[in-house]
Amino acid sequence: MSQPYGRIYNFSAGPCALPVEVLEQVRDDLVNYKGAGMSVMEMSHRGKDFDAIAQQTEADFRKVFGVPDDYQVLLLQGGASLQFSMLPMSFLEEGSTADYVITGAWGKKALEAACMVGAVNKIFDAKETNYDRVPKFADLKVTPGAAYLHFTSNETIQGVAFFEDPSLDVPLVCDMSSDILSRPVDVGKYDMIYAGAQKNMGPAGLAVVVMSPRFVDRLPAQTHPMLDYRLMIENKSMYNTPNCWSIYVCGLVYQWVMKQGGLAGMNRQCKEKAQVLYDAIDGSGGFYKAHAQPESRSIMNITWTLANDELTDEFLKGAKANGMAELKGHRSVGGVRASIYNAFPIEGCRALAEYMRAFAAKNG
Repeated sequence: MSQPYGRIYNFSAGPCALPVEVLEQVRDDLVNYKGAGMSVMEMSHRGKDFDAIAQQTEADFRKVFGVPDDYQVLLLQGGASLQFSMLPMSFLEEGSTADYVITGAWGKKALEAACMVGAVNKIFDAKETNYDRVPKFADLKVTPGAAYLHFTSNETIQGVAFFEDPSLDVPLVCDMSSDILSRPVDVGKYDMIYAGAQKNMGPAGLAVVVMSPRFVDRLPAQTHPMLDYRLMIENKSMYNTPNCWSIYVCGLVYQWVMKQGGLAGMNRQCKEKAQVLYDAIDGSGGFYKAHAQPESRSIMNITWTLANDELTDEFLKGAKANGMAELKGHRSVGGVRASIYNAFPIEGCRALAEYMRAFAAKNG
């Protein structure tokens, strides 16, 4: 099935593919947003038009993600990577330690940032197997009195993921950048959840931060202004000019997710799409080899390898010729990576699976 507007199947790991109906709404609003006489990109973040956009975006996020009323929601700049530093600067007090679970490249980056602030304990690291699995939460040995435990729910590069909300006796912090809104989450089990927008919600440059009242109470009285959660809360994410455009587009995506049946409906779609590709990998007789262990396989980022680089290059070249782009795997894993975030159409997964079977039959 061909895509509208001559679009290709974009398997990019980020920025993500966006729903076509959201793009159409953006197009219609671009020059003159709902009679305001200007684009969202031009209007003041202090004006009534954008204030209404920001309030609706937060309300819709709270509704679709199931955020408790007493939790704070912040729409911040800097993406998820800035949160790697803001988090320990605010909660890793002198004399305390934080636990980090390392299941891939992004968890490692978060750990590196925290190490520059204070003491950390790496309580799990799958480096020896090139991050092909995640641990069971019940097997983790949490440091008594840890300031928090940080983990990454989905690793885009390695294609591994957690599929449950942990119940651990420690404040929980999760980077959900690449699988947020793909499954129901018990937000009340976490003290902080953060996510960069560009994987599963909208354009790059925005991070959504969800924070419990317990964590709010722990915030330092003062820190550098642009890194101060308390200041951002007091100013409703608008201490300075926010990423207005990304906030606007994310708001449209939240409404789109609700139309898909919310997170339960979204999860069904995501599992179905992923299964199409995993079936093609597992049914290839070993021609394709999945990187992630079966119980840890992501439904957002499907990673696999072929026998050698030459065959991989030929596979990628053929895929691109057939309208399937951004499939090259990260250098740390190699092979192929298909990122199929919420808005990616299942027709693209079916087209890729058909191509995979044909390529294996020809070259196997």
